[in-house]
Amino acid sequence: MSDISIVFAAVGALLLIGAFSNKLSSRFNVPILLIFLAVGMFLGRAHAPGDLEFGRISIAGTVAMCFILFSGGLDTRFSTIKRVLLPGGALATAGVVLTSLIFAFCIWLILPGKITFPDCLLLGAMISSTDAAAVFALLSGRSVSLKGRLKPLLELESGSNDPMAYFLTLLMIDVVLGKETLSVSTILVLVYRMGTGVLLGILAGMFARILFRTKLDYEGLYFVFAFAVVLLAYGLAEGIGGNGMMACYVCGITMSHLGFNYSKGITRFCDGISWLMQVILFTTLGVFVDVARLPQIAVWGLLLAAVLLFIARPAAVFLTLPGKTFSWREKFFISWVGLRGAAPIVLATFPLACGVSNARMYFNMIFFMVLVSMVVQGTTIMPLAKLLKLDLPCDDKERLPLELETTPASSGHEMKEFTVPADASYAGKTIAQLALPSGVLITLVRRGKKLIQPNGSTEIAAGDGLLIMGHADKLKLLEEEFFSPGR
Repeated sequence: MSDISIVFAAVGALLLIGAFSNKLSSRFNVPILLIFLAVGMFLGRAHAPGDLEFGRISIAGTVAMCFILFSGGLDTRFSTIKRVLLPGGALATAGVVLTSLIFAFCIWLILPGKITFPDCLLLGAMISSTDAAAVFALLSGRSVSLKGRLKPLLELESGSNDPMAYFLTLLMIDVVLGKETLSVSTILVLVYRMGTGVLLGILAGMFARILFRTKLDYEGLYFVFAFAVVLLAYGLAEGIGGNGMMACYVCGITMSHLGFNYSKGITRFCDGISWLMQVILFTTLGVFVDVARLPQIAVWGLLLAAVLLFIARPAAVFLTLPGKTFSWREKFFISWVGLRGAAPIVLATFPLACGVSNARMYFNMIFFMVLVSMVVQGTTIMPLAKLLKLDLPCDDKERLPLELETTPASSGHEMKEFTVPADASYAGKTIAQLALPSGVLITLVRRGKKLIQPNGSTEIAAGDGLLIMGHADKLKLLEEEFFSPGR
């Protein structure tokens, strides 16, 4: 076999192992991305990357984060996050700034004279945001189920706080290099970049909805549309001085909220692309780590990680979420789910590409903190949720074999599964006796692990899952009339 064929076979085998290992990761809440990070470290143990290579990985990392955030936006339902827009937005903005400031101040006190305060702020900016890739991967697992507003809040925060960290990192690089000073104008620039990113994201999402209405002879081209929308959203936002990452995330949320043709297929396709981007990103970042130097900064890395996990992040969360909107148990849990992942490591390549002194040491420190965060926090999320009584029974139901894709021919019709409440008054009756509204049809009944093809004489039992097809408006009325508690 040639060298290239061996590489292809090795990459294919690694992806297959990673895909199968995801099931194990979901069951035990161990971030599967750690495996690819370790593989990258193994492959790059003898590699000494140069500044040009770090510049390239910065660009590649930015592209990967755009697709990860876009996919996260598509998976986010506005109906679920609108209840947490204010606290989620506060965590994604003020929370990031507070985390950076508190972390920087603590490090400045712990290491007096060894590191300047601007450098402390740069370190804080790079590690200040929770990682969308890591949080989405863990919270989407079947072994994770949380009470109330916790899951949408954490997803909203992790998906929308990377742009703030991105801005703070670039700002502090300019400050450290003497190209910029902190002033009131800095805040105005921040507001402009964030606001422009949100606006461009909404406009891109609305344009995408129109775009997906176009009738194409080859349906595979709709997936090309998805790629084009992500690149357009980022490029246009950055082109006018906005935040491209925010634009990508908001574009995904807008498309999900408005609805678009082929949405189910596109969403699954983007989920796969997002996972692949995470794999590529973590493996590549692992290659660029100077493994030989990690033991040298292990003590300082553990100290910095402890400051982040036990001081900076909790303090920022409790200060950002005052009052009784969230209980102390929920706030403590939110602070613990502040996983660090690919985003901080990608941000840590920016100082290297810009020639900041001590940037290599900072990169290794950030990498070490991310490693500690993923191992310690990633493996203890659900045990902590159970200890704090914030968990729910896991939903381990398999996807049903029937599905109605959104196309121009579907004319607003959907297929949705409803669960018969335990106290349903119609439990024990046949489908014919339910007197369902005209225009809706029960296509399949899920009873435990058994699927039943129904007819008029099929009896409905409490806990059954009914897959019902009908117009979206009628399904909404049906849910209120038949599937609310006490019906």
